[in-house]
Amino acid sequence: MKLRLLVLATALAAANALAAPRGFTVEDLVNLERVGSPAVSPDASRVVYTVRRTDLGKNRGQTSLWIADLRGGAAPKALTNHDSSSLDPEWAPAGDAVYFLSSRSGSSQVWRQPANGGEPTQVTNLPLDVDNFRVSPTGERIALSMAVFRDCADLACTRDRMDAQAKNKASGRVYDRLFVRHWDTWADGRNAVLFSAPIDASGRVSAAPVSLSGSLDGDVPSKPFGDREEYHFSPDGKTIVFSARIAGKTEAWSTNFDLYSVPAAGGDKPRNLTAANPAWDTKGVFSPDGRTLAWLAMARPGFEADRFQIMLMDVASGQKRKLADKWDRSPGTLQWSADGKSLVVDAEDVGQHRLFAIDVASGKVSALTDKGSIGGFDMRRDTIAYTQATLASPAQLYATALAGGTPRQLTSNNADKLADVRFGDFEQFSFKGANGDTVYGHVMKPWNAVPGAKYPIAFLVHGGPQGSFGNAWSYRWNPQVYAGAGYATVFIDFHGSTGYGQKFTDAISGDWGGAPLVDLQKGLEAAVKKFPWLDRGRSCALGASYGGYMMNWIEGNWSDGFKCIVNHDGVFDTRGMAYSTEEQWFTDWENGGAYFAVPQQHERFNPVLHVNKWKTPMLVIQGDLDFRIPTAQGLSTFTALQRRGIDSKLLVFPDENHWVLKPANSLLWHHTVIGWLDQHLKP
Repeated sequence: MKLRLLVLATALAAANALAAPRGFTVEDLVNLERVGSPAVSPDASRVVYTVRRTDLGKNRGQTSLWIADLRGGAAPKALTNHDSSSLDPEWAPAGDAVYFLSSRSGSSQVWRQPANGGEPTQVTNLPLDVDNFRVSPTGERIALSMAVFRDCADLACTRDRMDAQAKNKASGRVYDRLFVRHWDTWADGRNAVLFSAPIDASGRVSAAPVSLSGSLDGDVPSKPFGDREEYHFSPDGKTIVFSARIAGKTEAWSTNFDLYSVPAAGGDKPRNLTAANPAWDTKGVFSPDGRTLAWLAMARPGFEADRFQIMLMDVASGQKRKLADKWDRSPGTLQWSADGKSLVVDAEDVGQHRLFAIDVASGKVSALTDKGSIGGFDMRRDTIAYTQATLASPAQLYATALAGGTPRQLTSNNADKLADVRFGDFEQFSFKGANGDTVYGHVMKPWNAVPGAKYPIAFLVHGGPQGSFGNAWSYRWNPQVYAGAGYATVFIDFHGSTGYGQKFTDAISGDWGGAPLVDLQKGLEAAVKKFPWLDRGRSCALGASYGGYMMNWIEGNWSDGFKCIVNHDGVFDTRGMAYSTEEQWFTDWENGGAYFAVPQQHERFNPVLHVNKWKTPMLVIQGDLDFRIPTAQGLSTFTALQRRGIDSKLLVFPDENHWVLKPANSLLWHHTVIGWLDQHLKP
């Protein structure tokens, strides 16, 4: 009887899903499970990955480890189950256990989970948080990064000083150099320092960690987004190569990262391997035989969006050469094939983010994936596991062979949550943009679009500015949320976007309000002409970061273009931005120098000079912990709107940075934004 009821209930649920499709909602977005961080076992038989779930009650995400069979058979299953998150999985060299980070002991420490189940054991028990780690290929050592005061003799000294600072009734801090703050954090005198420690037979750290990078005035890995991809062991476990920026008081306007080599056991000072290159060198990784080092290098100092070129160095001789020099794409991460004959990399490519294999001998580049956006990937032997998403699917886990073949989907997370959701159909298109160049964009229909009808437009403008709105899934700017609310969306990869060659990416520097605005204008015109279901008379422009800047620029330079505007963390005054943003190299490069050197360049496309032409209703959103585009920019925008008597609202998040990350805040953000569109486009 129970079985019959279960079958009946399942059938009814399926029938209801088919009979009552619905649009994708903000609540759907926030509650989706997020698949990431694949790590393939040494024998390529299994893959461990992370699944993040949202706990709305606690207003946070919780991440656990899962394991899937790469040879078919068993369904994926949970490997960890704890209220504290389990992060950054890495296999033990023997394949019998998985190392990971967790705060279940009260601080962030390294743990070891048997691969076949059972209780995890604590690997580190240090007085400071472990921020990231990597286990040596031999399993004898662990490299780990912690934030310390570099003048302290041991970790306990840093802990004691932090405790004393917390107890001090005087809260002021004195600085004599930049950065005083970075991204969303004020500097407290600590650096991220790379350490290593021996691991005993049980997999636990058996001695106090020794500093590897503490003699250098820099962070390993880099702040704010550096991770363990910035340091790697040699195959024999005796050497570590890491990336660091040693800039002293010029750190805030320098992009000169170098690769350093150091004995994994410590004892010697790091040796600079790339001193001759004054630009960015990073993500060094040894070939399986240890004879060749591959890494990513930029050529132009001060430019964070320069093309990353793949470099190879013979470890014995130090001789260097470029690989695939004519391939006009910028890789993100490198991994060697088991035989050392190929490198697998990820890179943006004409609105997609794909995996490629590069032959080390010839430099020949072969695509391994097609449509969609690659997230994390890992490779052992001939097997590659990776996450991939599209505009109609959050990330799922896939596996493929280096030699090629049809990828296999390993996960189907969220299938139950999305069973009755109908996503909006999307399409990529191209047009002649500024200077007659070919420019690409996407359109998306509302979920319930019917032939012959017209729909209001959400016109999304990406940030960066060297970024892309392509065939990818986002938890912040997701066109499906607007499609689910009944809106068509249009988004253009204007001049400056990535994935179309470095010349196209370079085009925006010094021209923020020029060619990109032309592309947006021509792109929207081309979309309306090509897709008759777009209602140009009911359109709203939305953007964040550079996209937010463009919202302010549109206000004064395309003032009759839209019924409303949404501006999140946008630049209002380029002079204020030049002197208050933390990463000074960004504004310097984009405007041809520091403000005091070339003020006319900074003022050329300054939105504040065009406030007298503003008239379009605008919703302004600002994170108070945003040190990239500080709060004064958002407040100035709102003040200008109010003084001009323009319909406007201000939404401020005291606890968010340049992004909105907390689940409850994400819900508020989306409902406020869609409410603003409804008010002006659906009267």
